[in-house]
Amino acid sequence: MKPLVVFVCEHGAAKSIVAAAWLRMLAEEAGLPLDAVACGTDPSPELSPHAVAGLERDGIAHVPGHPQPIRRDELQRAWRVVRFGQDLSIPAPSTAHVETWNVPAVSDGYDAARDAIVAKVHQLVAAARAARERASEADER
Repeated sequence: MKPLVVFVCEHGAAKSIVAAAWLRMLAEEAGLPLDAVACGTDPSPELSPHAVAGLERDGIAHVPGHPQPIRRDELQRAWRVVRFGQDLSIPAPSTAHVETWNVPAVSDGYDAARDAIVAKVHQLVAAARAARERASEADER
C-alpha cells in the first residue's frame, strides 16, 4: 500500500483538491509510490469552480466528483496529514506527522494559491524521496 497524504481544508472543495491532485502528479513523475486524498471538515456540496478550472488549465483533469468528509481510516493510515489553517479540528491520526499550511484562498486567485501549494507539495515529495532512500539504505545493512 502506498504511503498516503491526507489534505484537509474546511470545505474539501479547493485547497485540498489542488494539493492532492498536484501531489499525485508530482509523485508519479518522481517515480514515488505516494497517494493523496482531499477532504473537508465541513464538506461543500460541490467542488470549487475556481479549483476545477485551474486544474484543468494545468492539465490535471482527474478530480473527485464532489468534496469528501474526513475518513478516520485514512487518517489512521496516513504518512502525513496537511491541514489548511490552524483552526481546523481533525481527529488525531495515529502516527502521521501533521502539518499546517497557510496559503492564499483559491477563490482569491487560483495561480497564487496553486503556486504556494505546489511549492509545499515539492517539499513533501522531497521528504518522501528522502524517507524512501533511508529505508532502502537500512534494508541494505
